[in-house]
Amino acid sequence: MDTKATAYKGRREVRLEDEALVRGAGRFVDDARFPKQAFAAFLRSPHAHARLTKLDTAEAANGKGVLAVLTGADMKAAGLGSAGTHPPLRGRGGKPLVQPFRPTLASERVTYVGEAIAMVVAETIGQALDAVDQIVIEYDELPVVVDAREAVKPDAPQVHPDAPGNIVTDWPGMVESAENEREVDEIIRTAPHVARVTVQHQRLAVMSMEPRGANAWYDAKTDVYHLRVCSQSAGTVRNQTAPILGVPPNRLHVTTEDVGGAFGMKTPTYPEYLAVLVASKKIGRPVAWMSTRSEAFMTDTQGRDAWTETELAVDETGKFLAVRMKHLCGQGAYVTPAGVGINTNNVARCLPGMYDIPKIDFSSRCVFTNTAPIGPYRGAGRPEANYALDRAVEEAARVTGIDTAKLRRKNLIQKSKMPYKTAVTTTYDSGDFPGVYAKAMELSDYAGFGKRKREAARRKKWLGIGISCMLEHAGALPTEGAFLEFPGDSKLIMALNVQATGQAHATVFGRLLSEKLGIPREQIVHRHGDSTLEIPGFASVGSRSAQAVSHALLHTADVMLAKGKKAAAMLLEASEGDIQYANGQFLVVGTDRRISLFDTAARAKDLVKTGQLAETLDTKDKADTPLTFPNGVHIAEVEIDPDTGHLDLVRYTAVDDPGTMLNPMIVEGQVQGSVANGLGQALTEQVIYDAGGQLVTGSFMDYGAPRTHHMPVEFREAVHATPATTNPLGVKGTGEAGTTAAIAAVMNAVAHAIPNGAADHMDMPATPMKVWEACQRAIAAGAK
Repeated sequence: MDTKATAYKGRREVRLEDEALVRGAGRFVDDARFPKQAFAAFLRSPHAHARLTKLDTAEAANGKGVLAVLTGADMKAAGLGSAGTHPPLRGRGGKPLVQPFRPTLASERVTYVGEAIAMVVAETIGQALDAVDQIVIEYDELPVVVDAREAVKPDAPQVHPDAPGNIVTDWPGMVESAENEREVDEIIRTAPHVARVTVQHQRLAVMSMEPRGANAWYDAKTDVYHLRVCSQSAGTVRNQTAPILGVPPNRLHVTTEDVGGAFGMKTPTYPEYLAVLVASKKIGRPVAWMSTRSEAFMTDTQGRDAWTETELAVDETGKFLAVRMKHLCGQGAYVTPAGVGINTNNVARCLPGMYDIPKIDFSSRCVFTNTAPIGPYRGAGRPEANYALDRAVEEAARVTGIDTAKLRRKNLIQKSKMPYKTAVTTTYDSGDFPGVYAKAMELSDYAGFGKRKREAARRKKWLGIGISCMLEHAGALPTEGAFLEFPGDSKLIMALNVQATGQAHATVFGRLLSEKLGIPREQIVHRHGDSTLEIPGFASVGSRSAQAVSHALLHTADVMLAKGKKAAAMLLEASEGDIQYANGQFLVVGTDRRISLFDTAARAKDLVKTGQLAETLDTKDKADTPLTFPNGVHIAEVEIDPDTGHLDLVRYTAVDDPGTMLNPMIVEGQVQGSVANGLGQALTEQVIYDAGGQLVTGSFMDYGAPRTHHMPVEFREAVHATPATTNPLGVKGTGEAGTTAAIAAVMNAVAHAIPNGAADHMDMPATPMKVWEACQRAIAAGAK
């Protein structure tokens, strides 16, 4: 270990968070027990679309241990607003989003299997579940639509009466331009070659280790609600929930402790959180709810569920001329706070990837279906964009007859073109795409693939190799803050708005602040998960934390030190201009007079009390960090047994540009974990609803979660970093790189392995059955 390395250059420091977690000392949602705590259970719809014709809770209310049975009428009486809305986003012609009211508890109609209708609160969870079974309910079933492609047809069942044609939005792109549409259409019409592909981004379940859960209680003396919930930012959940509850932010206190996985799904508020808050006030006791795994499959926001049609125009020499993408996404039954943005701006901002494509026409339609609502899931639009584009590039290699490796290399944006203004109006500030590509080709031993393929053939196996050139945008919302507080005893509290859910915030940011201030790491205490900290910012999503928090933290430290110099000048009886700061001390230049940071902070509080100083050293501030554009080249090598369809990922190479690495070990872990997410989508995972809207994949017996044996036999990983120019440390995101890159790398490898084009247009996941069927088609066409 290089003990001399600094956080600015990347230090491989073991995670501080791990010891408590591996010893079982973490504190998750279900670990808390409050005095007189009651337990909640929900009655959920077994139908995907139906009117409620009868709801009788009398027998349930008289059940043993039952404290209350709440329905939609109670939520209406409490004045609750719609349970989650999306920020404004204009569609074609300036038309606003269609956002039907989402009830906390359905009272007239249900629109997907699992939608909550009533909630029982009882002394024990068993009593609550028993009482749920005593609720008498009758339904009048309605027509169902679960496929987004079917939802847009003229005769499709309507999910909401105020959403004609089931359209949430028809989005024309980041800039609506009829002229651009005409230009791209003409280029495609006249191009010598056009690669056309339609790809499916299948719906995915998030499967966090810890399902969602919440504790709620109401303090009648202060008229303040309290919500303890697993989230990706307590402040974000508070800011979303308070307006729905109809209270000002200071009357809702949200806290989060340890979180057992989040991946974007735990960013928003949910109907269950609102219901337990109302219940806690009604019964005057704390109320706890913990999702079961079955509930999680039904009601957690899910990912993807989209189709993308791509046309890539190519000239005679193989140069890319223009790309047109038409994206269609099933939003589920309701719009969530990020669901539409994922399938509009998030997809578009990834274009044109690592490729120099001068003209782009991207549009997206988001539609309602009778399925669980979608939301952010690791990648959140980035995998969709890169998969569609990279599959089109692979098709372009086929239609032009140009080797795929050469075609990709020919069209990479050159380093000399940075900063590069894209056709979708974004600007890549930095990157060395040819350098990343060359390193990946070398590390994967791409040149030696032919020899390995012949060796596999001798064992009667088919070997294939696939390349994925990946670019994503990291940062999402730019504003993030930090709060530095001196409580005494030579301690400094580093309080953050973003919630750590496995990213090692205490380790990485604690070291960064330690080295910035020149104080021992042990003197810094990490604090997060408390909305009363009132730190500006957003959740830990979109690979934004490293770049946004590091910027905010360094800026806040500078503001604190500037205040410290004023205090030190007064305490040391010197001019402020003669005060310098180094290694945890303020000192007077040219003298031996000095005072420590912690002594200055302590004495500054006394000076403020006596009116001699305006501010203490406690400092809260914020900074805005623009988007960055992490990129990389991933190469997958798969070996297929044509007799069984069994697939082994025998080698996986990942070369990424994460910018400056604050901790290389964390970067490596994030890449490996995100690759595992991507392999799940490529090989095993798919949420399936039948034609009646029933969830077929509602348990781990039915949903194909990736296993250890799906991971690569050999994993080769390297970095080719080009620091970002848009934040002080040059940091880019890295948490979604593997998810974004892996799917195209694997699917391109499968298509390459199976002869005669039998798998060129296979949809994910590449299950053994699909692979075997493709192999049989190839054999029937003469493959051996």
